[in-house]
Amino acid sequence: METGSPHDAGTADDAQGTPSPAEAPAPDGGTEPVWRALPPGLLTMRRLLLVVWLGLLTLATALVPGLLIGPAWGAFAVLPPALLLWGWVMLERNWRSWRYAERADDLLISRGVLWHEETVVPYGRMQLVEVTSGPVERHFGLASVQLHTAAAATDATIPGLDPAEAERLRDRLTELGEARSAGL
Repeated sequence: METGSPHDAGTADDAQGTPSPAEAPAPDGGTEPVWRALPPGLLTMRRLLLVVWLGLLTLATALVPGLLIGPAWGAFAVLPPALLLWGWVMLERNWRSWRYAERADDLLISRGVLWHEETVVPYGRMQLVEVTSGPVERHFGLASVQLHTAAAATDATIPGLDPAEAERLRDRLTELGEARSAGL
């Protein structure tokens, strides 16, 4: 009688049953996924955007009411800096919560501070893997990987990766997706 999960046996290409490089031996003899965190450039980019937008909001809330209504209303300009302090901390907590792991049969994506969410995307169900990078992301040397499956609810995104890592992940997921879907 065997115990453990199907992931403990390795892949079909791995006849000896050793864990793949993305899995590490667990203390109970099984395999634990190796989680990868997002690069710090994503946190830097998001914090800069927070400062820029809340800086503009601070100017707007100080100047417009202060000039049109009266100087007392310019006190509302205190709210955006308070939001900036709160957002600064929350962005780091959110950034730390994001991680992903490649397993033998699926990709795990974990995120969330208050509401923790873990998405499991089987390689055989992936239809499209995209690497995108907007102008701000390109400036910071970042790219995002977006996974599309047949079920719209399981589409997943890994934001803020190094472009080389995003391309490596896209190629690996595409290769594994083609290999796993061949039997469908």
